[in-house]
Amino acid sequence: MKYNDIASLIESLSERDLAILESLRIHRALTTILIRRLHFPIGGEPREAGSGKSHATEMAAAVATIRVLTRMESRRLITRLHRRIGGVRAGSSGITWQLGASGERLLRARHGDAARRRYSEPSPSFIAHTLASADLAIRLYELARRGAVELLRLEAEPECWRTFLSAHGARAWLKPDLFAITAGGDYEHHWFIEADNATEHAPVIVRKALQYQQYAATGIHQQEHGLFPAVVWVVPDAKRRTAIRAALFTEPRLREQVAAGVFRVVTTGEFPSLIAGGFGEPEEIPGNSP
Repeated sequence: MKYNDIASLIESLSERDLAILESLRIHRALTTILIRRLHFPIGGEPREAGSGKSHATEMAAAVATIRVLTRMESRRLITRLHRRIGGVRAGSSGITWQLGASGERLLRARHGDAARRRYSEPSPSFIAHTLASADLAIRLYELARRGAVELLRLEAEPECWRTFLSAHGARAWLKPDLFAITAGGDYEHHWFIEADNATEHAPVIVRKALQYQQYAATGIHQQEHGLFPAVVWVVPDAKRRTAIRAALFTEPRLREQVAAGVFRVVTTGEFPSLIAGGFGEPEEIPGNSP
């Protein structure tokens, strides 16, 4: 695709079309429902750049979403994955989208990216984790739209990854799913966020927490911001929450941080309340319940 063709294509797209492409660039994959929540507001929902007019009902918004996505698909701006979330019965809401060939080239030209990004069919586990992370990001956007928090910064993978020198002097990578800075009142809160689909064994979670502890020990984040983020695992249900909390607290090297609330574990439903309330009260520690 030549520069003139790309320029003409960009001019032919609406602000919302471009915003959808940028969302897919950031989050790598999104379902129809996630795109609806981001870019097709309903009734009294606050609007923002990249969203069109408000729709009277959720059904009207859903119809408009699939109409726009189908048009963008016909121009190879986006493409659907073969596997639907929720199976065939989920209908259009279960379609997962990623950038298509034309959309990828357009964004490379727009951002000056030299390297071509390959878009093959990802594994089901990769897609499930990617969508879980995207859902949490969208929950943060929704909190900000409602005025529950100010969303000062939000980074998805790989932008949110951090590199540091380990205790042995080797280069190490910390790979959270999201990094966010929110503000409420006079307070600013920093968050490293892990989307947990209950697929990792507890020892893997503990090792990741120890890696966060190693990164904190370098003081890199504290030197720039004056504090270290809370690390939040967002899990599917209360059973998983109890298991992960117990695993973190059982590790002696983590017990103090767990008790202080540096490491948090909440369900997906509890996540917005945690963010809107800041750090809140320290979590109940296993074995200390009345």
